[in-house]
Amino acid sequence: MSADSSERSGAGDLQGQHPDEPHRVGGLAQRLNWLRAGVLGANDGIVSVAAIVVGVAGATSASGTILTAGVAALVGGMVSMALGEYVSVSSQRDSERALIAKEKQELTESPEQELTELAGLYQAKGLTEPTARQVAEELTEHDALTAHLSAELDIDPDDVVSPWHAAFASAISFAIGGLLPLAAILLPPQAWRVPTTFLAVLIALSITGSLGAQLGGAPRGRATFRTVVGGALALAATFGIGTLLHTQGVT
Repeated sequence: MSADSSERSGAGDLQGQHPDEPHRVGGLAQRLNWLRAGVLGANDGIVSVAAIVVGVAGATSASGTILTAGVAALVGGMVSMALGEYVSVSSQRDSERALIAKEKQELTESPEQELTELAGLYQAKGLTEPTARQVAEELTEHDALTAHLSAELDIDPDDVVSPWHAAFASAISFAIGGLLPLAAILLPPQAWRVPTTFLAVLIALSITGSLGAQLGGAPRGRATFRTVVGGALALAATFGIGTLLHTQGVT
């Protein structure tokens, strides 16, 4: 490898780069993150609601009590997930807006330095210096702000994340996951409630674990195993506690 190519491959040696700006890479990653968040939300719904209804089923066989606990867990989990996602994405949106404002200011105050920075970014991706400079100049003439936000920060100024959309998607995915154990505990005969719920939940977790790993590019077998074992432990723990309380007459 030549010295020039070594310099171009070094991500930390970009010409004109501002040290306080987090230069990110990736394009498809944002959309995959949305899908992965939906899968994880459904996974949380499955485990959270299942653990509660199984625990209550261990303490009592009253369908009304189990239903009340399950619905409370479902609604509470949806609100909690939506609120957490709203706060998280709001912070991300505020950060993106701040970066956009900062980039606008820098383009106004030091356009030549910003042009050099943009050329350096493309040179670091493998373009020769003259080509990188030409690309930077043409993109700057077309839309300087969009060019810098895309190359430096992987931000689309017309596609800033919406906290309301994220909150709604998180709540819906949690509800979809939580409805499965709720149905599994209520529909079968009493003697089959807990075994049916265990089986349904573990099958569902194997699917969400495998899908989540596939979207994240991780080994599916290992991720699925962790998800299923974790869910099984949660169900076993809450069912054991519920059974113990029932045995001691605390119901």
